[in-house]
Amino acid sequence: MSTQAMIVYCTLPDTDDAARIARAVVEEKLAACVNLVPGVRSIYRWQGEVFDDGERLAIIKTTVDGFEALRARLVELHPYDTPEVIGVPIAAGHPPYLAWLTEACERSG
Repeated sequence: MSTQAMIVYCTLPDTDDAARIARAVVEEKLAACVNLVPGVRSIYRWQGEVFDDGERLAIIKTTVDGFEALRARLVELHPYDTPEVIGVPIAAGHPPYLAWLTEACERSG
């Protein structure tokens, strides 16, 4: 069973930014739910240097149709110059959950 749902991954620098952004995208119906996972350790290359930083991971549930609006809003709200915003389609899931997810992201036109 294929779906029109997506999971979007986004790392954030601290708890306050993570909560602020998660609340905004859910209140604006860009996401049905955001799970905030503390204690993520990110080792990455940025502008020629290697960094090792603590971050929070936002696991955001949205729809394929809503991804671009969510991506744009995350970039607008995010404190990083180049935030991680990676969308992964959900191939299958519990039908009542997926129906709720879709309904929770419905925005009036």
